[in-house]
Amino acid sequence: MPDSSADVLVLVAHPALAQSRANRALMQAARAAGTRVEVRDLYALYPDYLIDVELEQARLAAVRLVVWQHPIQWYATPPLMKLWIDEVLSFGWAYGPGGRALRGKDLWLVASTGDAEASFRPDGYNRYFFDAFLPPYEQTAALCGMRFLPPLLLHAAHRASADEIAAHAQIYAQRLASYPAWPELADVPECPECFVPASARPAGEERTVA
Repeated sequence: MPDSSADVLVLVAHPALAQSRANRALMQAARAAGTRVEVRDLYALYPDYLIDVELEQARLAAVRLVVWQHPIQWYATPPLMKLWIDEVLSFGWAYGPGGRALRGKDLWLVASTGDAEASFRPDGYNRYFFDAFLPPYEQTAALCGMRFLPPLLLHAAHRASADEIAAHAQIYAQRLASYPAWPELADVPECPECFVPASARPAGEERTVA
């Protein structure tokens, strides 16, 4: 059963966490952030990729803040995180007619990249500022009635020093422990209304293949 004392859920998705200095340190910091924070390592929980959808939905329903912590891989989520989104955020539960389970909650992306921040520019080899890769996250949150919070990013994670990683992890832990007392939240707009009609899926079928 979900931990009823937690109101922050951190979902960590790193396919090689043992080799990641940054994300491993961030996960440890999240676990030390207090009893209000529940941390779930998706790759440890689901090495076979068989996600317990009912359990994951129960975890989500119990909290106010959902955190997606993962490295950016090919400008997107790691594969298990994407599968988790596909299966857990289901039609009729997370969005669409009757899908109001996540409405009013917050979604926070905590991500790392292997590339330097300067590479995410029109004159860099990634060609776009990093914000250009956020619309899929923002729209996922909006479709579920969630507010998308400004991400916490660590660029060039492979080259970050131990001191830089420790300082970043400390900020992360402080933010988790102090939520929702973040001054900037007052300036974050509420999510737009995304009305998805019942006709978006065949009658009587919650999950279909396009």
